[in-house]
Amino acid sequence: MKTTRLEAFSDGVFAIIITIMVLELKVPHGADWEALRPLLPSFLAYVLSFIYIGIYWNNHHHMLHVTDHVNGAIMWANLHLLFWLSLTPVVTAWMGENHNEPLPTAVYGGVLLCAALAYTTLQAAIIRQQGPHSKLALAVKHDVKGKLSLAMYLSGILLAFVNEAISDVIYAAVAAIWLVPDPRISSQLHD
Repeated sequence: MKTTRLEAFSDGVFAIIITIMVLELKVPHGADWEALRPLLPSFLAYVLSFIYIGIYWNNHHHMLHVTDHVNGAIMWANLHLLFWLSLTPVVTAWMGENHNEPLPTAVYGGVLLCAALAYTTLQAAIIRQQGPHSKLALAVKHDVKGKLSLAMYLSGILLAFVNEAISDVIYAAVAAIWLVPDPRISSQLHD
C-alpha cells in the first residue's frame, strides 16, 4: 500500500490532538494582567506539547516521504506511535494544573519517552520493510540524537522526584534538539 492513506490518517490524528490540547486551556477569570498569572503554567505546558506534536508531525512526514510503501507491521507501529501521542493532551493538562508536583511531571516525561520509543519502533519497521540500504536506513544509521533523547527523557522522569523544574528544562532541551526537522532524513529527500 502507498503511504498516502497512512499519512492522511496520521495527519488527522495530529490535528485532533492539537485541537484537544487547545480546548483544555482555560479562559482567564478577569480582564487584567493578573488574571493571566494562574494560567501561565498550563499555557507553558501547552506550548511545549504543541512544539512536540509539531516535531513529531514534521519528522513523521519526512520519514514517510522517503518510504515507498507500507505493510501491516508499519501500520501497527504507526498506531502505536499515535496512541502515545494521543495521551499528550491529558498529561499536558495534568502537568499544567499541577506544575510543582513530581508525579504529573514524571508521567508527562513517561509519555514523551514512550512516544519516542514508538517512533523508533516505527522507524525500525520501515527499515525492515524497505531494506538496510533504503533512504531511511542510510539517513538514521547512527541515530545519536534519538538515543540521547531517550536518555534525557529517562533522566527527566527520575529527576522529577528531585526537582520538577529540572525535568521541565530537560524536556524543553529535547524539544530544542529536535525543533529543526531531522536533516539526515531531509537530505535523503533530495537524492
